[in-house]
Amino acid sequence: MGGNKKKPSQSNASKSQENKGNKKEETKKIPKTQQKQRLSVLIEDAQGLKTLDSMKAITVQSLARSLGVKISVANNYLRNLENKNIVKMVGGYSGHRIYQKIK
Repeated sequence: MGGNKKKPSQSNASKSQENKGNKKEETKKIPKTQQKQRLSVLIEDAQGLKTLDSMKAITVQSLARSLGVKISVANNYLRNLENKNIVKMVGGYSGHRIYQKIK
C-alpha cells in the first residue's frame, strides 16, 4: 500500500537541529519561579438558595451555569446542602445527579 518514505536530506537535518536550538533558548527566558494561583470561589448562601428556588430540577451543571462558577464548586455546594438536609437527591446516575429542594 504505502511506499518507501522519503529520508530527509542532509540540508533538512541541519535546519531541524538549528530550530531545536532556538526553541531551547526561548524556553530558558521563562522564569521558573512562576507559581499557579489557587483561586477559591465560594457561593454565598443567600445567592445560592435564591437560585435554587427558581429551579425545578437542580443539577450541578445548571447551577454552575446560572451562578457563573465552575462545576466542581457547584458540586461541593450541593453536597454541603445535602448534608444540611436542604436538598435531597431524587435521581440521576454516574455523576449526573438530580436534586430537589426540601420544603
